Amino acid sequence: MESEPKGPVAAEIEARLIAALSPTRLAVIDDSAKHRGHAGHDARGESHFTVEIEAAAFAGQNRVARQRLVNRALAELLAERVHALAIRATAPGEAA
Repeated sequence: MESEPKGPVAAEIEARLIAALSPTRLAVIDDSAKHRGHAGHDARGESHFTVEIEAAAFAGQNRVARQRLVNRALAELLAERVHALAIRATAPGEAA
């Protein structure tokens, strides 16, 4: 897991994904600054994210099923706080 300073929403995303999927690799990247002035931008920041996650739970799952697992773990945040989420989900041993 990465150890960069995180805002509260990024930290919550990380905590929920760790609890739900026990990832072997996880990066939560705040892309919000790239969307300043665009639709969905939240003045509080932390509205757009990229998640790069590797977890055994993804083995044998297609891309849509993997995204559903991530979305399920983050459902409340996606409904209330996160405007956009890009997901790169792999199983251990797969190329990213």
